[in-house]
Amino acid sequence: MLLQHMHLALRSGNLIGRQGDNQMADKCFFCKGKLAQEKVNVDFRWGKDLIIIEDVPARVCRQCGEKYFDAEVYKEMERLAKGRIRPLKRLTIDVIKFDHPVLA
Repeated sequence: MLLQHMHLALRSGNLIGRQGDNQMADKCFFCKGKLAQEKVNVDFRWGKDLIIIEDVPARVCRQCGEKYFDAEVYKEMERLAKGRIRPLKRLTIDVIKFDHPVLA
């Protein structure tokens, strides 16, 4: 699978990597583990909105679980998040504040 090296870092919520590299991604950027093609569910944030997109094609690291998306797939997730498509179902999500002091 030819990836445009557009990578969504789900741990930090930031998009990292370079677009347009046109190289085969076969190792994880973080741990160098092997990637396998899978369909995954993605917790996708668009502004203050959180949506879950099911059955998204991704390459997933077998070692650490990091997910990599083809640029075209990521653009489609953005389109779905921006659009007002009728959801398949609704979920209630608990929000909890982390209120523990962290020592530097």
